[in-house]
Amino acid sequence: MPLSKKPSREISASPQKKGVLRARDFARQGIHPQTVSRLVKQGELTRAGRGRYLLSKSEPSENIGLALAAAAAPQAVVCLLSALRFHNLGTQAPHEVWIAIERRNTRPRVDYPPIRIMRFSGKAFTFGIERHEIDGIRVKIYSAPKTVADCFRFRNKIGLDVALEALREGLMDKRFTRDELWTAAKACRVTTVIRPYLEVL
Repeated sequence: MPLSKKPSREISASPQKKGVLRARDFARQGIHPQTVSRLVKQGELTRAGRGRYLLSKSEPSENIGLALAAAAAPQAVVCLLSALRFHNLGTQAPHEVWIAIERRNTRPRVDYPPIRIMRFSGKAFTFGIERHEIDGIRVKIYSAPKTVADCFRFRNKIGLDVALEALREGLMDKRFTRDELWTAAKACRVTTVIRPYLEVL
């Protein structure tokens, strides 16, 4: 069977919208895997982990790591420090992508970017999930109030100072209301922890 001769410009009709390409994206366009390998060797594509590629001439967003992680683990949800960064809460700049998976699920195989896996269960996993389009990939990210509640829940891992910073900024900048935060705190079962800090603020 002859290999596809499609030029690289046909790989993405809108590179700004499709920064991350997966094997199924090539298959949909009738591009043979060996053609993909050839384009990588020619520098037209950059391999960014198992089955994920970037157009070498594209300009990925600052959140490209989240898109790559989501492409590799579509059932996971961006959480904690990475979600704080996405929502511009606090000063954290994690070198790993923090993702949440359901407690009983198998650990996803992600060779790039580096990831930190947290296991959630029940409502703590399903509540507050937003879906954002990043570099052509649908990425699940916890909402700002859910993320702050999670920070208090995992304060021993990330530090209470991080949770307090996010709480103050979120309320001062009106990123969420007290009621929204309280609802998220109920889902995460941290109302007792958050209550005294809310009373002070």
